[in-house]
Amino acid sequence: MTGITTTGEKRMVLITGRAHPELAKDVSRELGAELVPTSSYQFANSELYVRFEESVRGCDAFVIQSHTAPVNEWIMEQLIMVDALKRASAKRITVVAPFYGYARQDKKGRGREPISARLVADLFKTAGAHRLMSVDLHTAQIQGFFDGPVDHLWALPLLADYVGKRVDRSNITIVSPDAGRVRVADLWSDRLGAPLAIIHKRRDPNVPNQVRVHEVVGDVRGRTCVLVDDLIDTAGTIVQAAEALKANGAADVIATATHAVLSGPAVDRLKNSPISELVVTNTLPINEAQTFPQLTVLSIAPLLARAIREVFDDGSVTSLFDGQS
Repeated sequence: MTGITTTGEKRMVLITGRAHPELAKDVSRELGAELVPTSSYQFANSELYVRFEESVRGCDAFVIQSHTAPVNEWIMEQLIMVDALKRASAKRITVVAPFYGYARQDKKGRGREPISARLVADLFKTAGAHRLMSVDLHTAQIQGFFDGPVDHLWALPLLADYVGKRVDRSNITIVSPDAGRVRVADLWSDRLGAPLAIIHKRRDPNVPNQVRVHEVVGDVRGRTCVLVDDLIDTAGTIVQAAEALKANGAADVIATATHAVLSGPAVDRLKNSPISELVVTNTLPINEAQTFPQLTVLSIAPLLARAIREVFDDGSVTSLFDGQS
């Protein structure tokens, strides 16, 4: 046989941007692997610079960055990190975006609108990413926007198991805050063995972040209602949903969401709402000003670490979710 044969071991490296370093550190501890030392800063004119302080040649690189505010800056920083890895001869580059920016712009609602979620996927592919990993994308179709493997992780087991231990399962009703979350709510219902209710709502297409709740479909009177959503931004949807449930006789309202965006008036709305507990994960950083008594934050780091390990070992990410992901 001609040529040269070498025997070598695969090398995994973990890299983080500056958006949510605490989550990346938690993931690295779960994996028992240190983060790559990185020089990252901003020039006076706001341009970004990134350089890795050790060789990444031939490695399997995982670039962790949640797209929190300012979203555009952190997406750009992650793109630059991917480009730097490509030019440094990394063998495989996986973009780990626990919260995927622009996910709500996944289709054209009206003429002359962009599909920005597809644009973000194209940017990562052009930069040199081979694979994408995210948690609870706003819509599953975003998986098809990226030209390569996509690992779509679910926070449902983490959230549902926590809630299941906190309440009397015989008296809970799972509630979808709108028609778009019915499939996820149905999975919750199956996992906890609880009935399902739906809140019918309408948005004003000319006014962003404004929701009008209409009616509750399902039996909620005297029951503990668990609202399930993928994210909470200004909290208009979830608070109005909780008020509608209380108006229809719900005994208690617990809300869950994977991504705590908590923009603008969200914290004040939630503090003064009928919601007795809001359960979220730490896919996004939550600062002191965004905390309030009803808030419970669960760590998504163990799930990310297990998924990263499966990818690195050429294992099965789907096996983490009983073959349903």
